[in-house]
Amino acid sequence: MIVDCLKWRVQNEIDNILSKPIIPTDLYRGIRDSQLIGLSGYSREGLPVFAIGVGLSTFDKASVHYYVQSHIQINEYRDRVILPSASKKHERPITTCVKILDMTGLKLSALNQIKLLTIISSIDDLNYPEKTNTYYIVNAPYIFSACWKVVKPLLQERTRRKVQVLQGCGRDELLKIMDYASLPHFCRREGSGSSRHSGNGNENCYSLDHPFHQQLYNYIKEKSRIHEAVEPIKQGSFHVDFPEPPAEKAEIVKTLESELHKFKISNVNGD
Repeated sequence: MIVDCLKWRVQNEIDNILSKPIIPTDLYRGIRDSQLIGLSGYSREGLPVFAIGVGLSTFDKASVHYYVQSHIQINEYRDRVILPSASKKHERPITTCVKILDMTGLKLSALNQIKLLTIISSIDDLNYPEKTNTYYIVNAPYIFSACWKVVKPLLQERTRRKVQVLQGCGRDELLKIMDYASLPHFCRREGSGSSRHSGNGNENCYSLDHPFHQQLYNYIKEKSRIHEAVEPIKQGSFHVDFPEPPAEKAEIVKTLESELHKFKISNVNGD
């Protein structure tokens, strides 16, 4: 697995991906508005807390390659900058993060995103393994609960132990492991509304105006200036080879598609 990962990094020039900004800025802003992810803060143990808007991510503002590029850049920035900084601050190795998955707005249209989400999660499984300490699921609608029942038995035990489905926005449970300031905006109070637009730029950790995304984008632009003399910046996505999903993931995807199709048929029939 390590050898395959190293080959993937070399063949796709992953070491250079943080010097490849997505331009123009309006395109990148569109990606941030449709691929909802951000760093909301840190747990009391010093683990970075990433918020992911699963239900309201539309992935409809750019090509698949741009979304994959953006995802890998966040992974690389996490591993090269955020985790080393947290380790230095706490004077001990910090190698994992916490992810809070907001299911607000999850609908049957999620079926159209399964292919892209499978590509992204397969990249993580094969090339960034064991980087997440715990997955917290919040604001879960019925459709998620039904899918989770059929998917959960397919997961390996070590993966199941990492997933916790919380009641409502999960605020009270999450406050046991992090301060209020580190809560994602969609967990700050019950009925906080759309996780896509809640709060201003500084509060909404998905927004390009949030400090995390500003720091990330400025970091990438600075790295690009260093390489600019050798290779001028060009508009266009940074293409990365998409891996075949592992057998376990392929079975999960097949099960999810089947379950979502059942919901779709049920809705059409008015059941």
